Amino acid sequence: MIGTETGTRRRAVFVGGSHYRRPSYGHNHPLAIPRVSLTYDVITAYGALTPSEFVRSRPASAGELTRFHTRDYVNALKRAEAFGRVRPEDRARHELGTIENPYFPGMFYTPALATGGSLQAAEAVLAGCHAFSPAGGMHHAVPDAARGFCYFNDVVLAILRLRAEGLRVLYLDIDAHHGDGVEQAFWDDASVMTVSLHMDTAYAYPFKGGNLQDQGGPKALGLTLNIPLPRETHDREYRKVFAGIWQPVVERFRPDAIVLQTGTDALFGDPLGRFQLSTAGFLDIVAQVVAAGLPVLATGGGGYHPLLLARAWTGVWGLLSGRALPEALPEAARHALRAVGWDEDEDEPYYEDLFRNRLEYGEERPVRPVIHELIAALSVHPALKRRLWAS
Repeated sequence: MIGTETGTRRRAVFVGGSHYRRPSYGHNHPLAIPRVSLTYDVITAYGALTPSEFVRSRPASAGELTRFHTRDYVNALKRAEAFGRVRPEDRARHELGTIENPYFPGMFYTPALATGGSLQAAEAVLAGCHAFSPAGGMHHAVPDAARGFCYFNDVVLAILRLRAEGLRVLYLDIDAHHGDGVEQAFWDDASVMTVSLHMDTAYAYPFKGGNLQDQGGPKALGLTLNIPLPRETHDREYRKVFAGIWQPVVERFRPDAIVLQTGTDALFGDPLGRFQLSTAGFLDIVAQVVAAGLPVLATGGGGYHPLLLARAWTGVWGLLSGRALPEALPEAARHALRAVGWDEDEDEPYYEDLFRNRLEYGEERPVRPVIHELIAALSVHPALKRRLWAS
């Protein structure tokens, strides 16, 4: 059944903390909604998280952050937090204090905490576990600037931690937006393959890159696989595309670990997404990743509909921890979701079902010609045609 959890023998850890109950990003920002805390509440309503599985997040140190980010950029965030504002020169140079990447109290500490959580998740993966860092997945940030709501690129830093121990890492990004910051960081690293399924940047942020022709640098040609998808991509189309690339990539790249970015803005009701994936369809992709038999470090990412996000990330945790969670939401989970007060789509026919079940299933719709054309174009990509060996 689509979206049904499958068993796994690996221990799994969930990285979180009470800090995520505090407001961030200021008012009227797409991320000024409960995400990690709401996910935690739904998971615990199921009784699906034991004390031994929970890891309290700790902030990344300046030394850890500067393994990818510049010292000037890290210091700019520290200054903004200390003085309660972003200096004009830091706004111009580092894209801080903008509508997209606003100032808010805890502007340094909150993303440093999320990054530390993803580094803790990397340590768990090095110990052979699955790990979920839902506050992570900030895949747009670059060394010297914030981008797309992302201040520190915890994904890059987590992969660098795995690489420091010699692991070959497969990065899979199923966020609706192109994982450009991660791709750029490992463009020429033959031990990291980046795969991103995303809204075509011809119509969606970041409005550049993310094309089939972008295949990596001279030392890693073919290790960048971008799959730009059209508006209204639905379950059947997404599954068909994924089925064509997943096993060849795993078998030919032969990773030691998978880092999976699980942004939920690919879901049908997300206010910033343009896809039509159901929660069941989304989790079916996650299930295939877990079934590869490798340790998985899952992060959060985008996702701007808190009810859809918490239901989906509860399913991600179920898959990682090997739990077959009932579809019906427990009463405590329904109460937690109601308490958010989310009403942007309350007139939609599906709205009340968001408080009853953690899954919905997409209708079986025909695959459009544009998807068949995309699959044909993918079939000649180097990653799918030849074996990929470490340099």
